[in-house]
Amino acid sequence: MNTPLPDVPEVRVVGLPHLTAGFDLVERLALPMHLKVHGPLKPVDGERLAGLADDIALNGRGGAGFPFGRKLRAVASAAIRRGIRPVVVVNASEGEPACRKDTVLVCRAPHLVLDGALLAAEALGARTLVIAVTRDSTEASVRAALDERGLADKRSSPLRARVVRTPERMVSGEASAVIRAVDGGPALPPGRRERAAESGVGGAPTLLSNAETFAQLAVAARLGPRRFCNTGEPGEPGTVLLTLSGAVARPMVIEVPTGVPLRYVLQLAGAPSLPQGVLTGGYHGSWLNSVAAHDAAVSRASLSALGGALGAGAILPIGPGTCALGEALRVAEWLAAETAGQCGPCRLGLPAVAGGLADVLNGGGPAALEALREVTGAVKGRGACKHPDGSARFLASTLAAFTDDLAAHVLGGGCGRPTVGVLPLPSAGYREEGVPSGEKVLVDWTLCEGHGLCADIVPELIRLGPDGYPLVADANVPMHLRGRAQRAVRRCPALALRIEQAPAALPQVTRKALGSGRS
Repeated sequence: MNTPLPDVPEVRVVGLPHLTAGFDLVERLALPMHLKVHGPLKPVDGERLAGLADDIALNGRGGAGFPFGRKLRAVASAAIRRGIRPVVVVNASEGEPACRKDTVLVCRAPHLVLDGALLAAEALGARTLVIAVTRDSTEASVRAALDERGLADKRSSPLRARVVRTPERMVSGEASAVIRAVDGGPALPPGRRERAAESGVGGAPTLLSNAETFAQLAVAARLGPRRFCNTGEPGEPGTVLLTLSGAVARPMVIEVPTGVPLRYVLQLAGAPSLPQGVLTGGYHGSWLNSVAAHDAAVSRASLSALGGALGAGAILPIGPGTCALGEALRVAEWLAAETAGQCGPCRLGLPAVAGGLADVLNGGGPAALEALREVTGAVKGRGACKHPDGSARFLASTLAAFTDDLAAHVLGGGCGRPTVGVLPLPSAGYREEGVPSGEKVLVDWTLCEGHGLCADIVPELIRLGPDGYPLVADANVPMHLRGRAQRAVRRCPALALRIEQAPAALPQVTRKALGSGRS
């Protein structure tokens, strides 16, 4: 199945629209129509803008949920202390296949996003604005919007505005990866965690938030905190944008007030009345079982209390006709292929996790499940970026939410359902880069002399341990690495490497596979 989401899916609204106002009138709000719908916007000084963000409890809408007011103050403080003008970055990169809300905003209401970004730039005294985008559609819309406002990347401009294109990858949307791309480097996390508020683009203090966050700020600046807080939950006022996909009749982006029952939103999208589970927060999020999904409301607090997550606003139900663990395996394989390749937990651990889940489904039994839990625990909290943590959270949530299916696969002959492929992933040609080949690299330790050539040829699968001998990821070789793995086998001077079809049962996977010792 696997039908990728369109760039700009259907858009609906529950209640009065804030972010999607005017969408019923035109496909894209150019500047004149934007001003007719939303009205003019006056500048706001820094402390008042931070206070406004506090009053409406504005947290980042990109997944991390960091308070915007605190971030704004941190950037202002760093800029004053260092005597450097800060930079404002709009992160409209959406590399996750299940997310389209920022793409919808940038394509249909680009000036609302720019309003919020320009408010922040004016309040901070920034002279540089960067908008990071992923797709052709978002890039074209942003460039047109900048032209409509007369903004350009010119030295003579009081505010230099430019667009940066990032790859359509999961890791490329992380803040540190976006900053690295803006600076001309690869759109990958740098392998160390830094605070953008202290040192971001060009080493300057940088305010980076996603597109919806800036759009919410622009709405609040027009409405004022009292009117803004009349909508939604008292602790989380306003609306949120959600992307609905998976087992739904109508994939869509929907704007809803916080506090709306999740089951009502699912019903609008045509989800099954009794879903097996609902993935909340996207592929770095968490599953809710059918009971929790029925009780949940659309808010960070409600979803978190039931074990879910609002995250980046992706909501994906699955119906009773597909294997939940098989669906999770497809995502786990994709997440493993999305690795930045810069640390053991990501480069070695995530393929091991995907391979471990595959072996559980292929009849590995209790030993395979125990090994899977061990390697998942070894990945968590040890990565150089957030990708391993998010991926481990997704898998741990899968094992916790579908216990009956898990027991059927571990103790019996499986759940009896096919894997339909209802969770959206990139097109088949792209996805082949991430799927395991069904083969593994093995080392004959009676022959290995520790030359290390294999680690130079395919570092994604093999690295050298402290003793100089290879550490081989105990996971299926991804298709896109198969050629280099074969080359490593051919070039081994001691003929100690070989590639064999992966066995059905999972060999013991330990922390050694992640780099703590020789395997």
